[in-house]
Amino acid sequence: MNADAVISIVRQALEVAMLVAGPLLLASLVMGLLVSIFQAATQINEMTLTFIPKLLVMFVVLVLTGPWAVQLLVDYVVRLFGSIPTLVG
Repeated sequence: MNADAVISIVRQALEVAMLVAGPLLLASLVMGLLVSIFQAATQINEMTLTFIPKLLVMFVVLVLTGPWAVQLLVDYVVRLFGSIPTLVG
């Protein structure tokens, strides 16, 4: 196993991780921004106000993108396990 193979595996793993985490992080970021704007407009400075909307949005996004994310992870693992004989030999 050479350095190029290791770099390729790590690069693919990081790409899959970003693709899986991206929708959740983006939804959380947008909801946090909307709640912050609401808090600034109404001058309600309650820290727990941001928790419930973010939790609900992340749950909805996870339900919507969950099958796609699982399939992406399964495809990566199958490719990784399938390449073991070429990496070892």
